[in-house]
Amino acid sequence: MAPVLSLDDDTLYVCNRFNDSVSVISLSARRESARIAVPREPIAAALTPDGERLVVASHLHGGRADSDTVAAEVTVINTADNRVLKRIQLGNGSGLLRGVAISPDGRFAAVTHLLARYALPTTQVDRGWMNSNALSLIDLTRLDWHNTVLLDTVDRGAANPWDVVWTRDGKTILVAHAGTHELSLIDATALLDKLSKLPSPTVSPAGNAPDDLAFLTDLRRRVSLPGKGPRHLVVNAQRAYVANYFSDSLTVIDFASSTLSRKEIELAPGHTDSLARRGEAFFNDATLGFQGWQSCATCHSSDARVDGLNWDLLNDGIGNPKNTRSLLLSHRTPPAMSQGVRDRAETAVRAGIHHILFSVQPEEVAVAIDEYLKSLAPLPSPRLEGGKLSKAAQRGRKLFLDPRTRCADCHPPALYTTMHAYDVGSRTPLDTVAEFDTPTLFELWRTAPYLHDGSAATLQEVLTSRNRGDRHGATSHLTQNQVEDLVAFLLSL
Repeated sequence: MAPVLSLDDDTLYVCNRFNDSVSVISLSARRESARIAVPREPIAAALTPDGERLVVASHLHGGRADSDTVAAEVTVINTADNRVLKRIQLGNGSGLLRGVAISPDGRFAAVTHLLARYALPTTQVDRGWMNSNALSLIDLTRLDWHNTVLLDTVDRGAANPWDVVWTRDGKTILVAHAGTHELSLIDATALLDKLSKLPSPTVSPAGNAPDDLAFLTDLRRRVSLPGKGPRHLVVNAQRAYVANYFSDSLTVIDFASSTLSRKEIELAPGHTDSLARRGEAFFNDATLGFQGWQSCATCHSSDARVDGLNWDLLNDGIGNPKNTRSLLLSHRTPPAMSQGVRDRAETAVRAGIHHILFSVQPEEVAVAIDEYLKSLAPLPSPRLEGGKLSKAAQRGRKLFLDPRTRCADCHPPALYTTMHAYDVGSRTPLDTVAEFDTPTLFELWRTAPYLHDGSAATLQEVLTSRNRGDRHGATSHLTQNQVEDLVAFLLSL
């Protein structure tokens, strides 16, 4: 993921998204010379102009979902010795990071992400009530968060920001909006000047740019694109080239033109999308939702998995937030939702369009989304060794299937769920029920945090400190090594 080439063309930096690391590859020696641990799911990286620092954006947060602050991080690495200089946490609710770009003078890194207002009930979507779409600036001199600005306006969302680039003269920041099929052109000079005049956000509300939907007024132009799903950008002195994922096209925008003239280049003329492919496009399309604030991918990421956050949906009452569930195998493992309030995934898809996107769509849209979700298959776990269970995972599998642990009683192969609800002792004072739907165990390696409220950051916690009285399987008799083996198996599914 996100390969970045060093200035001398001899070193390649590659984000290993699901291994939570960055590989340093010597091209002359044709080998990996180092591997650097970084926070969860590194997905984009950029090198400073002097080549001395690598800035890495992590897609998701790696902690509990019920913490006071839940946010993804940006890591700054010293390329001379591959040492992590600083892990910088963005503002509360920041997640689904996608792009990172560094100013030509090396002073700032710009990062695109969502800003979730997860502490609020999902009663509306207006004015970014549930989700805002944001650009954060990292001060690379101080190695600290500088500020965050919203890419939305008061009555129009700019959903699912993806790639970001800085023009060579440093005067403009470009952001691709994959959800609303747009490009933002931001006056970088004016933006930095305006931010420099603000009081600290910790001192005065006037400095609270992350909540100001009018902050970019007169600083930004929004350009509608003819293509669908703009995800990646390349810029030269005169033009921007935008790669549109769902329309299989390139949009060329001429900066020299006062009207920003656009040209569309089809890469697969005559191609017809399958129903599942159309469903994937709908899933990622925020123009289906009210005012373009969010798409299905806003909470489930672009591949229908998780954002790692707790949300207070109204389908089971109010005041009882629950963690976002992966939609993998959702159509094969009814019911849907943690409390099973939707009898099947088809019902949940249609309810989501109406109550989360705040939209009314033709049945064909929901049918296509169903087909897309049905087409999803588990990815091979990064914990496998040569595509097979490690020795520890093999021992863990025996423990999992051992009647004494009772793991397979509720999570039997092949789907690893009975599709029933049980009381496993996870109820909190906020919950109205004690029994929760049994999820599949596939892709546990990428669905943290765990339990219905995301209150366990690791599977070790689920099996030990969060399993008092052996109500969630019998694990109290296991040694520490056996617990680690069991976790190794679970993370291999």
